[in-house]
Amino acid sequence: MSERKDICVIGTGYIGLPTAAMFSSKGFNVKAYDKSEKVRDTLRTGNFFVEKGINELLEEAKKSGHLSVVDDIVPADVFIICVPTPITDKKTANMSMVEEVTRKISEVIKSGDIVILESTSPPGTCKNIIDPIIREETGFMPGNDYYLAHSPERVIPGDIVRELVENDRIVGGYDVESAEIVKELYQTFVKGEIFITDCTTAEFSKVAENTFRDVNIALANEFLKISEELEIDVHEMINLANQHPRVNILKPGPGVGGHCIAVDPWFLTEISEHAKLIKTAREINDSMPEYTYQRIKQILPEGKITVLGLTFKPNTDDFRGSPLIEIAKLIANDSNYDATFVDPYGDVEIEGIKITKDLLTSVMGSELLVLGVNHKEYMCLDFKMIGNLMKTRRFFDTRGVYDFKELLLEGFESHFLGNV
Repeated sequence: MSERKDICVIGTGYIGLPTAAMFSSKGFNVKAYDKSEKVRDTLRTGNFFVEKGINELLEEAKKSGHLSVVDDIVPADVFIICVPTPITDKKTANMSMVEEVTRKISEVIKSGDIVILESTSPPGTCKNIIDPIIREETGFMPGNDYYLAHSPERVIPGDIVRELVENDRIVGGYDVESAEIVKELYQTFVKGEIFITDCTTAEFSKVAENTFRDVNIALANEFLKISEELEIDVHEMINLANQHPRVNILKPGPGVGGHCIAVDPWFLTEISEHAKLIKTAREINDSMPEYTYQRIKQILPEGKITVLGLTFKPNTDDFRGSPLIEIAKLIANDSNYDATFVDPYGDVEIEGIKITKDLLTSVMGSELLVLGVNHKEYMCLDFKMIGNLMKTRRFFDTRGVYDFKELLLEGFESHFLGNV
């Protein structure tokens, strides 16, 4: 890859920015572009998001001069597309950003360049969207005039930098040569094994990974609802079932969030009528915020509520697609409630919900404390002190992480999602 040193990374979110920093740390000249002027300004002036190791990597990249932020897509040897692929209200993929950046790449692409789609996309995106646009705009054909591949990320927020390096990776090429060339590129920093295939198989593989988890979480959430009907503890039941050597039921909860698991399965329901189980699983998981809200109404029909944790998963500042935000909106729009929302990554407003970091002020006079996300900060709560600040000592654990006996000792009326 010595002859290809200039990389343009398009989209500087949770995947694009670490990817740009990683390539720059290996001596590539990386130009990072984001459509948002605000994001570009933030990148130029300071930290972007809370992620272990990312800010140190960025500082090193900036000092070396190998990473810079640009105001448009510029000529390069390699173009890496890391833009969002959200779903529409009709549960279909919104590919407008991929289409837009592909057209802009077409304005500067030259013979021998590489185009890599990292964005998780419906199977067929490289062949049905990227290839036709570049052909139309330039006459270039993949595998002949330029190289085209899909290489999806497989990382988890909170540990992105390490996983970018250590995790195995898939490279799906439009043709074998494209796959081999892109594999060589990623081998400059990936220590895990890199598997090559065709681009459509790679696209399907990434979507299948997240769909697998979504379907299995839906099964756990369906077990949760049945357990409440039977008046038993779903967490105890699952723990017992998992003693079987070939059973591993996942943990249920108030819903599935994030930018992947709650989105990607819809890509398959859109393209195939056979995705019936997948569609049902999505509907089950999407029903959990409303189900959790109804449980809250049973516990406290009216009064002051404090919700702890609103990100989509513990110990990250990522609020994207969080089911707790959906629950918060239901509570905030209910005139029977006076609600406060707390998160260690708070002091922000997300979709109209004001979130504070101040736990003690928020619980004053509260009649129900809801654990929404089990951040490490909320795993050793001082219930004696908190109880003294509350009007009535009620606690609702949506994650099944607390021991009701501990709460009982501090005089709390305790409730658990999955155990009535």
